[in-house]
Amino acid sequence: MNLFDTIRNTLVPIHKEGYVFVAIFFVVSLILGWIAEPLFWIGLVVTLWCAYFFRDPERVVPQDDDLVLSPADGRVSSVQMVVPPAELNLGTEPMLRISVFMNVFDCHINRSPVRGQVTEIQYRAGQFINAELDKASEDNERNSMVIETRHGRIGVVQIAGLVARRIICWVKPTEPVNAGERFGLIRFGSRLDVLLPPGAQPRVSVGQRTYGGETVIAEFGSTKGPTISRRS
Repeated sequence: MNLFDTIRNTLVPIHKEGYVFVAIFFVVSLILGWIAEPLFWIGLVVTLWCAYFFRDPERVVPQDDDLVLSPADGRVSSVQMVVPPAELNLGTEPMLRISVFMNVFDCHINRSPVRGQVTEIQYRAGQFINAELDKASEDNERNSMVIETRHGRIGVVQIAGLVARRIICWVKPTEPVNAGERFGLIRFGSRLDVLLPPGAQPRVSVGQRTYGGETVIAEFGSTKGPTISRRS
């Protein structure tokens, strides 16, 4: 492997959604540099952060329909039983909800946690409070998706955060999705909720780091109970 191949394999590609933002940040940096040279370097650092924010790395996706994968890079902020949002039409019985919070340094590409067919997508306007707060699931702007799977209907909710101002979803109702497939992103800093029907056992704990499309957050068909973790 030559030096060019090493550099190419090390650098993470930028998603096309980020090109315009990187260009804008760089142009602003040039303008600031014309005013005062130190401002150019500050702007350049922000431009590099923008490119880093929109990175889109490849992932090695487990091929097992009994596994539920993390929909995003981030930190597990909640694992609990809750009544699903009314717009998902998933009933009024509590479902297992696993929430993944993304800060502004996490990769914000969202990936489908399971394989199946999208049956519903519902957008709801709302507030922009801290996405780590539990009430963000009800109060914040969000985009909700239902996926029909062999284990039942699964909800995936994109929730805007404190500084997020745009939720993007690329899939539409009736479209099939594969586990780990990219389906959207949120700018900048946000959270994803995955709502699971009976039979799902959590495989992550609050505070755990996850990687979209790779980390197993829940499992169907297992006789084992929830995973117990401890810090060490």
